[in-house]
Amino acid sequence: MRIGIVGCAGRMGRTNLREVLETTDAELAGGVERPGHPALGQDLGVLAGLDPVGVPATDDLDALLAAADAVIEFSTPEASVATAARAAAKGCAHVVGTTGLDREQTQALARSAERVPIVWAPNMSQGVNLLLGLVERVARALDPAFDIEILEMHHRHKVDAPSGTALALGRAAARGRSVALEDAAVRVRDGITGPRQAGSIGFATLRGGDVVGEHRVIFAGAGERLELTHVATDRRIYARGAVRAALWTAGRPPGLYGMDDVLGIVERPAATP
Repeated sequence: MRIGIVGCAGRMGRTNLREVLETTDAELAGGVERPGHPALGQDLGVLAGLDPVGVPATDDLDALLAAADAVIEFSTPEASVATAARAAAKGCAHVVGTTGLDREQTQALARSAERVPIVWAPNMSQGVNLLLGLVERVARALDPAFDIEILEMHHRHKVDAPSGTALALGRAAARGRSVALEDAAVRVRDGITGPRQAGSIGFATLRGGDVVGEHRVIFAGAGERLELTHVATDRRIYARGAVRAALWTAGRPPGLYGMDDVLGIVERPAATP
C-alpha cells in the first residue's frame, strides 16, 4: 500500500516516515511540507534518520494525494480539515492524528468522510484506546459518589490543552456516567473555587521537558482511590497505530472511523438488509 506523509519534517512526521519505510506491507508514496519549509528538497529517508531513499520532500500536496492510497497527518486542526477535503476530492484515504479539533472542524471532517475512509483519533496507541474502554466501564460501574479527575502531562512544545487524549478520556468517563462532558467538565481551577461540585469531571494539565505523553484517570471515593494510567515513552507507538490505520483503510467504504474500529475493540451493528 502506498502511504504518504503530510507534515513530513515535524517530530511525528519524521517518525511516521520511518515507520512506513520499515513496514513490510507499506511503500512510501512521498512526503510534503508547507511552502518555504527548510526541509523541502531533503531526502525523506534522511529526514527519517535512515539511508537515502531517493525521494525528496515537496510542497505539492495534490500530487501526493494522487500518488498515494492513504496519507497520514499529524498537524494543526485547520490544516488537517483542509487536507481531508482535498484527499476526498482525490479519492485518497486519510489518517488524522491531529488533536484540538472543535465541533465545526469535526463536522467538516465528517463531511469529507462521506467520500473516502478517514480514521481520526486523538491518540493512536493501542494502550490508550484500551484505556478509553476501561475508563467508560469503570465510570459506569462505580458509585456516582466517586469523583473523576484526569491528569495529563506532555512536552513543552505541545500547543493545545487539555490534550486531545485527555478530552477523549473525559468523554469516555462521561459516557459511563450517561452525561455530556460539556456539562460536567471543569478545565480550570484558580483562586477560591468553593467545594468540588458533585458529578464534575476535572482536568489538570502539566507541560515540561520532553515528556511524550502521560495520562492518569483518578476515581476518588471515600476511603479508596482507583487510578488508571498510561505512560508513553516513545512516540513510535503513535506511528505504529497510524500506519496500521492506513493499511486498515484498504477496501473500506467511506466513513469517519476511529482506532476502536481499526483495533476491533468495538463491534459495529450489522447493516439492516
